[in-house]
Amino acid sequence: MSALHRLAETIAARRGADAQTSWTARLLAQGPEKCAEKFGEEAIEAIIEAVRGDRARLTAEAADVLYHLLVMLAARDVTLAEVLAELERREGRSGVDEKAARPR
Repeated sequence: MSALHRLAETIAARRGADAQTSWTARLLAQGPEKCAEKFGEEAIEAIIEAVRGDRARLTAEAADVLYHLLVMLAARDVTLAEVLAELERREGRSGVDEKAARPR
């Protein structure tokens, strides 16, 4: 099992945990909108580090982005397995073709 799968399982297990002792529980208790806001903040921080070119900081921010993405998904009851299935569905297909086939 990958670290990403273990992280997704940990996030699911923290739902309903004590928000005083679990950052994940605290985020989830604040609702999907707050989880999305936090994901956006982390994504912006990753973008800044990508522009700056600091590999170590970008790596750390990318880890934060993945964590907060999984929390945001959990807040809307979307699993990592569902996201991976969607990626597999798209695999081997041109990105241009895939995007053109999306409903408008």
